Amino acid sequence: QVQLVESGGGLVQAGGSLRLSCAASGRAFSTYVMGWFRQAPGKEREFVSAINRSGVITDYADSVKGRFTISRDNAKNTVYLQMNSLEPEDTALYYCAASMMVYGSVGIRYRSSTEYTYWGQGTQVTVSS
Repeated sequence: QVQLVESGGGLVQAGGSLRLSCAASGRAFSTYVMGWFRQAPGKEREFVSAINRSGVITDYADSVKGRFTISRDNAKNTVYLQMNSLEPEDTALYYCAASMMVYGSVGIRYRSSTEYTYWGQGTQVTVSS
């Protein structure tokens, strides 16, 4: 069992930055692929980014590529999402998630919410224009 708690959301002007954190409790954090998803009002939950177990391989949605950076610190059981050049379209509830899948590579898989087992409660990001 893994509990995930996101933090770092808030209100920011367009062009600004935020850094989201997701702290995991429970054992074996380093064995999970971690992902970030977001859901805007009236829209489906969508993939944002994923990172493999060692933190070497990352993947991004086209809409955030070049602006967002995912990273993880396995010693601290934490995954981060650095968000720069924020746009009003980035406004959403951001969730981190942990995957128990043991096959497949980040970049090929881990873009679907169905591939993740554990979810946090989300942190709100609001970008004003």
